[in-house]
Amino acid sequence: MDILDAGCGAGFFSSYFISRDCNVHSLDYSEKALSIAKNATDNKSRMYINADILKTGALAMLDIKFDIIFTDGLLEHYSIENQDAIIRNMKSVKKEQGYIIDFAPNRISLWNIIRPFVMNIEERPFTMSEFVSLHKRNGLSVVASGGINVLPLRISPERLLGSYFGMLFYCIAA
Repeated sequence: MDILDAGCGAGFFSSYFISRDCNVHSLDYSEKALSIAKNATDNKSRMYINADILKTGALAMLDIKFDIIFTDGLLEHYSIENQDAIIRNMKSVKKEQGYIIDFAPNRISLWNIIRPFVMNIEERPFTMSEFVSLHKRNGLSVVASGGINVLPLRISPERLLGSYFGMLFYCIAA
């Protein structure tokens, strides 16, 4: 599978996909992040791409379409207009039968209350309806969506309440 890790950061997910024998392209706006990702992946990504995912056509230079375009911790750092641009740019390099898989923080989770005290990161977490709407209004069909908790599975109400109160939301769109 051809995978684009969009906003790869330190390369954790790029490394995971590489360990599963995927053809990974690691993309980030930060050269420092790409340098860290190269180390984390033992320089095994097919390509390390320093590009601004907001710019129309920035991904067209890749001359490849992807089975999966993956993001985790990317969209919540942008305005609604920029989120739309990012989704459209990712959609432009998705194979016809491919998927965009996104993870983003949940606005109504307990973590959202605690985060400002432990992390100095500016972000705009989503509600589930906002997250799903982002994908739909940009011409994607949502295949699955839900929430993920970080509590140990035995005590986590993830199956019942994860899609409402989980720390992260996920959306799989085609």
